[in-house]
Amino acid sequence: MTPEALPGVVRWDASGLAPVVIVDARTDAVLTLAYANREALERTLATQSTWLYSRSRAALWNKGATSGNTQRVVAVAIDCDSDALIYRVIPAGPACHTGAPTCFADAVALGGAEALPDGANFAAAVIALSRTIADRKAHPPEGSYTAKLFAGGVDRIGKKIGEEATEVVIAAKNDDRSELVWETSDLLYHTLVLLAERGISLDAIGAELARRAAG
Repeated sequence: MTPEALPGVVRWDASGLAPVVIVDARTDAVLTLAYANREALERTLATQSTWLYSRSRAALWNKGATSGNTQRVVAVAIDCDSDALIYRVIPAGPACHTGAPTCFADAVALGGAEALPDGANFAAAVIALSRTIADRKAHPPEGSYTAKLFAGGVDRIGKKIGEEATEVVIAAKNDDRSELVWETSDLLYHTLVLLAERGISLDAIGAELARRAAG
């Protein structure tokens, strides 16, 4: 199906709307559920930017136009009944107006952490933190510690990484599990800040780790 044909295939409801599930194209995380009318879909297809229809304001809106938390749409899918859509996006910043990376941040666990693939919680947390760091760099809030690190550049960030690495070793030698978790988290956070400062993506790190895993 061509982009030009898609709007004519959608079975719009009585209000001329269809639900849109917005999904992170890199992680498959569900970011939000919204609605689009035909014009919003046509604009999305034409601009590769998320356009939706606000039922409360009865108006079109472009995600990130005011917040800066834009979404680049890389694919649009339609369901088997032709009455619901998926926008697969690459977000620049959090999807939720609360600042959370997803509007579905409050999850109820039904099987415990063991029901998730090994490392899934860690991977999701790193991705979410990396996005928050990127947002702080692009839109530095007043008083933000992360923004202050970026203002100090590689020298300030590197100094903190050195300090945190030492504290990780001390925590390990003290045989203090909670302290080791805390200090390791600090080290990872500051490392993510350094990667963002140098424009290195998590995908680049992931590719290198995958190469080592296969070796």
